[in-house]
Amino acid sequence: MTQALADMRRDYTRDGLTEANAPAEPFELFTRWFEEALKTEQAPVEANAMTLATVDAEGRPHCRVLLLKALDTQGFTFFTNYESAKGRQMDANPFAAMTFFWPTLERQVRIEGRVSKVSHAESDAYFQVRPLGSRLGAWASPQSRVIADRAELEGLLKATEQRFSDTQPDCPEHWGGYRLVPERIEFWQGRSSRLHDRLNYRRSDQAWLRERLAP
Repeated sequence: MTQALADMRRDYTRDGLTEANAPAEPFELFTRWFEEALKTEQAPVEANAMTLATVDAEGRPHCRVLLLKALDTQGFTFFTNYESAKGRQMDANPFAAMTFFWPTLERQVRIEGRVSKVSHAESDAYFQVRPLGSRLGAWASPQSRVIADRAELEGLLKATEQRFSDTQPDCPEHWGGYRLVPERIEFWQGRSSRLHDRLNYRRSDQAWLRERLAP
């Protein structure tokens, strides 16, 4: 197994990333790459899937895969249960990082910055366009807490379905969005012989500084 892992490698030859084809600010480049990923990546890859890393009150890191649900020049927005493990971690330490990886395009984007909750109105607007099952699940699941078995979860869902049998579920107070406001965004383009292109955008005051990093 060890030798098999050591022998696993892929040479990246699809594209390059130069300063000449990179804009002065990172949101334009991210949008361009994301739109290309939407057209190029095939199932089961989801172009908006990203790994979110947080740090708890004891300084221990945690990461998991989530889905990006909104993007503008303010930042990158995702939704979750505020009482979940990651919610408690972001309450304790309001800094996080996210990574997007698009293997077909041989690209990766790393984003670091401060997170904060979006308004309840913004959370509710997204909640209302979710499928009914997802909305019921947000009410039913005590996310990240220990439960006895699958039957307990299904019982909670059944009780929630009965609760909202005559009405549409509204957005719970314990559920909503977080926006990561980036302070650093790094674009990684795979290149041959592991000499990858890495362009790093770093926020300085109100401007973005662009710099090339060694692979």
